[in-house]
Amino acid sequence: MNLKDFVRDTLTQIVDGVIEARKILVEKNADVNPIGGHFDQAALGGKQWSFEKGITEFVNFNVALTQEDATGTKGGIGVFLGGVGLGAQGRSEASSGSLSRIEFRVPILLPPGGKLK
Repeated sequence: MNLKDFVRDTLTQIVDGVIEARKILVEKNADVNPIGGHFDQAALGGKQWSFEKGITEFVNFNVALTQEDATGTKGGIGVFLGGVGLGAQGRSEASSGSLSRIEFRVPILLPPGGKLK
């Protein structure tokens, strides 16, 4: 999987999960990312607050990137997901590669909830 696809899919699934959770939580008189309230910045870990749109969250990524060069295959860089390995059944080939880790965070404003009362 390419890094850009991994980041895109992760952020999209987080937002989709919040939307689905909000539908359930509203029925239980709860909400996600409420708007119109007042919160102590220190209590929120220094997160930015918008009275109109809610709290800006950060999604932290710590990703292992692999580069695989093998005879008979196309080399490239991809995201290493757990124990997923590359290979071909019934085929022997020489390969070399490297593993690099990167860390970064992406600010995200979740879909707004209802207004605080």
